Amino acid sequence: MSFKSDIEIAREAKKKPIQEIGAKLGIPSDDLLPYGHDKAKISQDFINSVQGNQNGKLILVTAINPTPAGEGKTTTTVGLGDGLNAIGKKAAICIREASLGPCFGMKGGAAGGGYAQVVPMEEMNLHFTGDFHAITSAHNLLAAMIDNHIYWGNALEIDERRITWRRVMDMNDRALRDNVVGLGGVANGFARQTGFDITVASEVMAILCLATDLKDLQARLGAIIVAYTRDRQPIYARDLKADGAMTVLLKDAMQPNLVQTLENNPAFVHGGPFANIAHGCNSVIATTTALKVADYVVTEAGFGADLGAEKFMNIKCRKAGLAPDCVVLVATVRAMKMNGGVAKADLGAENVAAVEDGCANLGRHISNLKSFGVPVVVAINHFVSDTEAEVAAVQAYVKTQGSEAILCKHWAEGSEGTRELATRVAQIADSGASQFAPLYRDDLPLFEKIERIAKSIYRADEVLADKKIRDQLRAWEEAGFANLPVCMAKTQYSFSTDPNLRGAPVGHSVPVREVRLSAGAGFVVVICGEIMTMPGLPRVPSAEAIMLNDSGDIEGLF
Repeated sequence: MSFKSDIEIAREAKKKPIQEIGAKLGIPSDDLLPYGHDKAKISQDFINSVQGNQNGKLILVTAINPTPAGEGKTTTTVGLGDGLNAIGKKAAICIREASLGPCFGMKGGAAGGGYAQVVPMEEMNLHFTGDFHAITSAHNLLAAMIDNHIYWGNALEIDERRITWRRVMDMNDRALRDNVVGLGGVANGFARQTGFDITVASEVMAILCLATDLKDLQARLGAIIVAYTRDRQPIYARDLKADGAMTVLLKDAMQPNLVQTLENNPAFVHGGPFANIAHGCNSVIATTTALKVADYVVTEAGFGADLGAEKFMNIKCRKAGLAPDCVVLVATVRAMKMNGGVAKADLGAENVAAVEDGCANLGRHISNLKSFGVPVVVAINHFVSDTEAEVAAVQAYVKTQGSEAILCKHWAEGSEGTRELATRVAQIADSGASQFAPLYRDDLPLFEKIERIAKSIYRADEVLADKKIRDQLRAWEEAGFANLPVCMAKTQYSFSTDPNLRGAPVGHSVPVREVRLSAGAGFVVVICGEIMTMPGLPRVPSAEAIMLNDSGDIEGLF
């Protein structure tokens, strides 16, 4: 059996003018800033005008720990949104923008797949509306202003050894992780060691995704701590008078982007922090706007539920006053088999025993999500190699966990493949069964917040952190940052910090390598294990296969 590729399906899409998509949500044409015919930004005036509307129901889509077998979280998000519209509900989806790093690395794009995609797929996975470029520019403007300030006399008495603000670019480039700037003599400033992170790890990205409007954006940008003086006093971006210019660069990027699914349903695509090194959710302004104009909003959080969903609950919902009405946990039979010890090359053969062995990872995520007081439905993202016995094994296991698993065929069938899931999710969301509460209180000490996540979500025995890290956390608490949530940066492939430890491990330790204060975003980043904030390219990067064909079309992006 032959299947069309994602990009072939996307090219055949019968897109409608973006004004028609906006009209489905009551957005007038004058409040859309078009980028071509099929994408637009939504004006702040319109966003302000709908604030009195009642919120729709919020549905979070998350997943088990990712495996090379694939899970299809974004695909399921799109399929569920289309399914809700197909059963007569007024629904919108909210997803993140794609980073160029994974697109040219190994993960691929972020527009869904098969017949559950958001279009225009190629533009979404490349430059889109330029938001990431604006974030990169604003971040690096601040970096330039730090070094410029020191060059022209250093009136703020910045200690060059205590500059915490690095530079960013939206590409995987391991050679830039650590470097020295300012070489070449007096005219080039003072030499110092620094480095680059990927743009999606930038605090500016996190701020854009948590800010409620331009005023809030500038206040948060101004609150970024970029360095310290010799007597350990913080230097803020506002001290350098950088916050105004940064806001100007981000003015358009702050406006949510509107596009459409293959079935011409509205999709908000805005922001793109990674969930393994940042908070992994689309922007607050996109989600809250969607909730004002749609009856159901389906959003996703990055990677597995131990990362994206945990941060969605503990950071995004806490900051934005949101509460999910239902959680959809995506799993595949193939991933269960991999968690059960089957090699990727052998996934095509039926192996019910391996499915059953691998379900422990799924069960752990169900338990964790329920601990937030939110009802959970499992979506089994169907692959053609799945057998009835394997699907039944997953469904039987999920039932023992007090939940239900629904087979979904949206990749091949679009909304027809998610009608059952959409119907059940709408019932649960409408029932008011959710009793959402974050995992920890604001007033819990920072280290205890880290321990709460490590022990409750990862099921670790202990958190390993040396005296320097513990002292730093206490210093931040004394400086007034005790109430901040923590943002865990760790591998996405395991509950532990060992990417090769699949399933549902217990008895492990979580080593904390570094902590970073994101005062503007409003959280403390906790870097665990060997996770990198500037990824590298794989041995054979996806970029090697991406090119223009003789017709001028892009090949190899998917």
